[in-house]
Amino acid sequence: MAKRDYYEALGLPRNATEAELKQAYRRLAMKFHPDRNPGDPEAEAAFKEIKEAWEVLKDPRKRAAYDQFGHAGMGGAAGPGGGGFGPGDAFSDIFGEVFGDIFGQGRRGRSRVFRGADLRYEVELDLEQAAFGDTVTISLPLAVECAACHGSGAKPGSSPVGCGTCGGRGSVRLQQGFFAVEQTCPQCKGQGTVIDDPCDTCHGEGRVRESKTLAVKVPAGVDSGDRIRLGGEGEAGRNGGPPGDLYVEVLVRPHPIFERRGADLACEIPIGYVAAALGGEVNVPTLGEESTLQLKIPEGTQSGKIFRLRGKGIRPVRGGPQGDLMVHVVVETPVGLNKRQKELLSEFEASLRDSGRSHSPREQGWMDKVRSFFERLSS
Repeated sequence: MAKRDYYEALGLPRNATEAELKQAYRRLAMKFHPDRNPGDPEAEAAFKEIKEAWEVLKDPRKRAAYDQFGHAGMGGAAGPGGGGFGPGDAFSDIFGEVFGDIFGQGRRGRSRVFRGADLRYEVELDLEQAAFGDTVTISLPLAVECAACHGSGAKPGSSPVGCGTCGGRGSVRLQQGFFAVEQTCPQCKGQGTVIDDPCDTCHGEGRVRESKTLAVKVPAGVDSGDRIRLGGEGEAGRNGGPPGDLYVEVLVRPHPIFERRGADLACEIPIGYVAAALGGEVNVPTLGEESTLQLKIPEGTQSGKIFRLRGKGIRPVRGGPQGDLMVHVVVETPVGLNKRQKELLSEFEASLRDSGRSHSPREQGWMDKVRSFFERLSS
C-alpha cells in the first residue's frame, strides 16, 4: 500500500508553520499512543505514521527534500548523475542519518532510551484557594517503572540479550547493486536487544499502570488557564529513559459573591433607595484578613455607581501590585408596599414637583434629549 502524504497524515496543509506541525503532532501522538490504546493495531499503525511524518517535516532540510520529491526524496535515489544520493556506503550513511530517529535507533544501532510522556491534569479551585494558595491532593493513573524488573522488561535474575538478527545494531542492511538501505531490525524493533524471559509483572514492557497520589502546591494568585509544572512526575520512560513531566492546569470555580477580572475583584452591593438618597454606610465583603469593610455611601448615589477599594483585590502570581475591589452599587426599588406606604410615596412625589426643580438629574437629562429629538423631527 502506498504511503500516505505526510501533511495529510498530520491533517495540515503543505504551508503549515513549524508551530502548527508541532501542535498537530502532539495532539495526534497523545490520541494514538500505544499506552493509551493497548492491543489496538490500528492505533499503533497511526502512531508510527504520524511519528514518521513529524520526524521528517520538523527538519527543514528533510522537509525541503520531501516537498520537492515526495517519498521518493526520502527513501529512493536518483540514478547516477541524476543529482540524487550517491551509491554504496555513502548512501547508507546518509540514509541512516536521515532515518535513524524515525525507526528508533541511531546509525550505530545503540539501544535507544525513550523519555516518558508528559501528562496534563485539570484541578478545580475555589477563588480563595487561587487567591491565597493551597496544597491540593490529586490522584492520576499513569505508567510507572516496573518495580520487579526495574524497567528492563526481563524477569528478575535475567537480562535482555543482544539481538541475533542485527547483532545488536538495532538495524539491518539491505543491499541491491550499488544501493544499500538500512532499516529497523524487525526482531528487536530497533532496540538492539531482545527479552527471552519477560518479567511476569509487566510482561516485558518495563512499565506498569497504577494510580499515583501527589500533593500539589498551588501558589497564591493563580488564575484559570495557569499551569503548574511538576518535573519528572509524568509517565516513566522506556529502557531507562527519564520520566515525563506533569502539567497541572488550574480552573477556578465561579464565586457566589466575587467576579475576578485579572488582579481585580468585582461585586454588587444592593442598597435601598432611602440610603441612596440620604447617604449611609454598608458592609462590603472582602477576601482579605478583614472579612468585611465599611463603605460610605454619599448622599444622592445613583444605581450603577462604582466604588474602588484599592489593594483589596488579588496579588498576581507573577508579581506586581495587588488588585482592587470594584463595588457596583445597585439601588433597589421596594416591593410589597401597603396602602399607607404608597400614600406616603405619592405625597413625597408631589412634594418634589411642588419644589419647582428637578431632583432626578439623569431623568431630566434624558427628557431634554427626548424633547430635542422631537423638535428636530417637527422642524
